[in-house]
Parts: sequence; C-alpha cells; structure tokens
Amino acid sequence: MKSESAQQKELVWSLVDAKKALFTALSDRVWGMPEICYTEYRSVAEHTAMLKEQGFTVTENVADIPTAVMGEAGHGGPIIAILGEYDALPGLSQVAGLARQEALPGNGHGHGCGHNLLGSAAMLAATALKDWLAETGTPGRVRYYGCPAEEGGAAKSFMARAGAFDDVDIAITWHPSAFSEVARAESLANTRMDFVFHGRASHAAAAPHLGRSALDAVELMNVGVNYLREHVPADSRIHYAMLDSGGIAPNVVQARAAVRYAIRSRDVHAMFALNERVKKVANGAAMMTETTVDISIMSAVANLLGNEPLEQAMQQNFELLGPLEFDEADKAFAAEIQATLSPEDIGSAYRRIGIKKPQQASPLCEFIVPLEASGELMLGSTDVGDISWKIPTVQAHVPTYAIGTPGHSWQLTAQGKMPAAHKGLAYVAKIMAATAIDTLTDKVLLARAKTAHYELTAETPYACPIPAEVSPPLQPRPSEESA
Repeated sequence: MKSESAQQKELVWSLVDAKKALFTALSDRVWGMPEICYTEYRSVAEHTAMLKEQGFTVTENVADIPTAVMGEAGHGGPIIAILGEYDALPGLSQVAGLARQEALPGNGHGHGCGHNLLGSAAMLAATALKDWLAETGTPGRVRYYGCPAEEGGAAKSFMARAGAFDDVDIAITWHPSAFSEVARAESLANTRMDFVFHGRASHAAAAPHLGRSALDAVELMNVGVNYLREHVPADSRIHYAMLDSGGIAPNVVQARAAVRYAIRSRDVHAMFALNERVKKVANGAAMMTETTVDISIMSAVANLLGNEPLEQAMQQNFELLGPLEFDEADKAFAAEIQATLSPEDIGSAYRRIGIKKPQQASPLCEFIVPLEASGELMLGSTDVGDISWKIPTVQAHVPTYAIGTPGHSWQLTAQGKMPAAHKGLAYVAKIMAATAIDTLTDKVLLARAKTAHYELTAETPYACPIPAEVSPPLQPRPSEESA
C-alpha cells in the first residue's frame, strides 16, 4: 500500500501532466522571442499573462524591475518560492532542431542556456502546487518568481537586496542540464566591474608628448591582472572584455578607454578581497600613464550555499519518480548533436558528475546521479547564490539536451524546442512540486532545513555584494519595430 506522502505526490504529478501542454507552449513562445539582460519585456508579458490565466495574484515590477514578476496563491502556512528565469544570450541565434550552425533572421540572440525551459517548468511546478493546495486544503502559499537578467545582470541579487524574499521560507529552482541530479551547491561569487580610463587626446605623431593614452592604461591594467592571476587562489577566476578601445584612428592618442572585468572567487569574502587587488592594478595603470580611472560595479552575486535536508528530500523525489525516459527519435537527434562535439566535450560532462562514461552510452541521460557522487568541479556563477544566503534553497538539474553539449552554445539553442527538452520540462516540474509538498507537510524537514541554513550563516549573515548606491542596469522597452 502506498504511503500518504506518495499518494499526495502522485496527485500533484497528475496536476503537472494536466497542464504540461500549456507550459510547453509557453516555453516555445519564449524561445522564439529571445531577449537579453533586462530587456525581457515580451517574455515577462507572456509569464504574467499565464500567471493571471492560472489564477495567481500577480505583483508586477518586483523590486522596481519592469521585467520581474511574482505570482502567489494559497493561504496561511509556509511560503514556498519557485524561481524561474527567461533571459537569453547574445550571439546564440540558431534554427531549432538543426544539428548544424545556422542563425535565424533577427537580432542574433538565442536561448543558449535553456532559460525558456527554466521559467516555464518552474511556473508549471508552481501551478500544480497551487492546484494541489486548493484540492487538499493544505495550509501554505506558493510563489512563482519570474526573474530576469540572470546572465550577467544579477536581478535576483537586486531583488534580494530590495526585500522581495524576506518572508519566504524555502526556495526551489532548477536548471537545464545533461543529467538528472540534485545540483551541487557550488558556484563562484562574481563581481562585474567597469574601469573607465580618462586621458588627453593629441596628435600621435606631431605631439605625442602632450597625449596621455587611456588605451595604454587599459592595456597596462590587463598586463598587470595577467601577472596577478599567478598569485590568486586556484579556484578564483578573472576575465575581461573591452568596452571602448578609444576609437579607430591610430593617429589620435586615445582620450577614453573602458574595460569590464568579471572577478570570481569561491565565496563573497574572498571576492571582496580580490576586487580590491584588481582595483589596485587599475590605479597603478592610471598612475603609470598619468590618466585617471573611474571604477564602478555593474552587478555582483554571492556563491551558492547548500542545504542538506532539502537536497536529501529532493533526491528521494528523483528516486520515487524514477529516471526520465527518452524515445528513439530523441536519442537520434541527440546523437546528431553529439557528432558536432569533441570527445573532450562528452568526457568532460561525465567527469563533472564523477561517473565513468559507459562503452555504449546513450546520448541522453536515463539515470539519476547519486547524491554522494563527486566529480570534477566546473564552476560558474549564478544569482541563485544570493537567494541561498537569504533562505534555504535547493536546485535540481534535469536533462534537456545531449550529454556533452556546452552551455552557452548554438547546439544548446538548437535543442531548446525539441521533444526531449519538453519531457525534461514536465519531469522537473514534478520533482520541484514534490519537494515543495515535503516542506509543506513535514514540519521536521522544514525545521531541519532552517536550522542547517542558520548554521551556515549565523557568523556571516547575508550582505548583498552589490553596493547600496548601485541600481539595476535597466533597459528601455524596445520599440515595436525593433522587438
């Protein structure tokens, strides 16, 4: 005989199945309107309309961000946040379902990280949980947070700083992946910082001695940071991109040049220290060139904190639901994608989860990674980190693309509307909804999750890594012609 818990989860899974077609269509629509950092006006409109259609009480312009939205349902009890995203990436436009690189007409953007799926599956989980709360009469509230600008804009960090999650008990989210697993809570804290150097223009041949080159300052800064890289912790990362090289005339000494740095460390405190070292290099470059430098933070995110009680509960739900299954057509297209990859791409994916690649490996994951698996660390950054410092947070990974597909690639964009991705969308909604039910019906689990979070943050409480005077780099609503 099935336990009461298992019966309740089967009920919420049936509620997911009842509406998965609606949210699959939502995902495909958002895939077709790729919008980057803080320009997600059409995508948030789609999410807002769906929230209203499904009966949520909707709050728009969350934290004064016009592309952020929140929908709430239920009454009393704990508040469970399910986090969604819908931003795309520049330069990753790609025809869907095609295993060769071919961009679509338009702005060149593409969903090369699968956030069209991320937001739709998260809202499907929230909707199923809303319907389950109403059907069972269980006290509790579910909130869907539509979060823009994860790719470099740190919207969740700004939202957390504004208090958008202050009364939330638990946060649940996911990310498209190659494998089914509870996501390891490992990421790098990250600051994006702009350095704008100001010099003095002059004729580069007739009066070079009168010029003070801002471009020289940028280049000297880059050289200095290259030397600095030898003397930072091995898991720190420093990257840069030129914003302004000072113009295209080599016979003019460049009076202005700008560079953006991404500075990453394993935790926020190490990141703050590394930020200061990079600033010193910039100031040294300005001194050497007799220029001045303006330094400003664009965005910043904290590292992820884990929550063992929630991770164990989510793993149990993976095992209760069983592995995601794919059909032969799914595997055939995934194999076409793998043919565009290198053996290193595929091998690296298996090393990350600590599992040896089988001799006859399927191109799509049809197993569940054990919770205790420990593979090679390949760390990025995410603004989910800030939420995990505020409240107990757990995150799932679910396969929506071929094993070995690099993140932020045209291959990932190509797979974002395929049946395999749609199966992953519905599957992970069930995992998230079931985990939410655990926290709503098991007071001991909820208490353990909060205790575990308190123990991690008691000595170093959350402090938003973005200075108070820095506002989100909001973008205007595009005209109808350019949309």
